[in-house]
Amino acid sequence: MNIADLRKSYEKAELNENASHADPLQQFEQWLQEAIASEVPEPNAMTLATVASNLRPSTRVVLIKGYDERGIVWYTNYASQKGQELAGNPFAALQFHWVELERVVRIEGRVEKVSDEESDAYFHSRPLDSRIGAWASPQSQVIEGRTLLVTNAAKYAAQFMLKPPRPPHWGGYRLVPDQWQFWQGRKSRLHDRLRYTQNGDQWLRERLAP
Repeated sequence: MNIADLRKSYEKAELNENASHADPLQQFEQWLQEAIASEVPEPNAMTLATVASNLRPSTRVVLIKGYDERGIVWYTNYASQKGQELAGNPFAALQFHWVELERVVRIEGRVEKVSDEESDAYFHSRPLDSRIGAWASPQSQVIEGRTLLVTNAAKYAAQFMLKPPRPPHWGGYRLVPDQWQFWQGRKSRLHDRLRYTQNGDQWLRERLAP
């Protein structure tokens, strides 16, 4: 089959100004909870886009671990590629794509590290093997093979036993949104697309052409 011939008609729902929330965080929460309730695969997965100092963008999938009026939170290795890129350019974009619901949410803003207390609390809530894994993996670095990871995991498991501390190179980031976009697939490619941008203490809600 010719890949250019693949087609889908989007007809599940609609998104309009009257039925959407004035606050984008409330709109996001509604859609996220609906994705969870619908049991779509990994509703908490989001694509994170960062830009390096040479202006080359890169993306990867991470998992949202919290959200409130302060922003969207995830956790990772600060020494990873994304960590290094955020250190040089603290702006990023996130995207949720709930395929089964024919919905996309895009979020842009400045990124900051969460507090040590927040990082500690989340780290110690993780399963033991995940906490050991944070020590075992030199994320984004070239390694000779999987044996290194297994060896490191065994070493740190023996060293820390059941109480590994949070690594100094590991913790949380928070994206503080200054723009949101909500996309709902519609028939005939006449999709619904609402953008929220900051306007002082308020959010300006506008419809964009799809």
